[in-house]
Amino acid sequence: MNRSTIAIAFTMTVIAALALGTAPAANAQLSCSDATLKGTFAYTSTGFITAPPSLAGPVAEMGTQTFDAAGNTTATATLSQNGNVGPVSITGTYTVNADCTGTMTLQVSIPGIPAFPLHVSFVMDDNGKEFQAMETDAGFVITRIARKIFPGTTE
Repeated sequence: MNRSTIAIAFTMTVIAALALGTAPAANAQLSCSDATLKGTFAYTSTGFITAPPSLAGPVAEMGTQTFDAAGNTTATATLSQNGNVGPVSITGTYTVNADCTGTMTLQVSIPGIPAFPLHVSFVMDDNGKEFQAMETDAGFVITRIARKIFPGTTE
């Protein structure tokens, strides 16, 4: 064998070893469930409400949301809607799929406004330490980013 053939054979062996070594790790990450989403997350939401007209305008929200690993969630937040700032409380349920996507059905309570349901789709990342979401109800153009508070804890 000449040097060129040896170099090519060595390079192909290294590439094959790297590919085989990383494939199981990539597949192992896709094993999410309701239990993956557990603990308290700090979040921010921004966007617009386009309908109904009584709620239309820019929206910003920040708060904490807690997940119990069994499909239940609660949250408290501060909401700015058209510049009117006030508290929000939320209860609801969630489902996490094996591919780390999921949905939430939330009941939102804002003082002075009748409670209303809200639907959210999300995707988890960073091994369950973060999720990104968007509200899916007509008239709501709002995205959310949430990061786990104290991710090293068991909560």
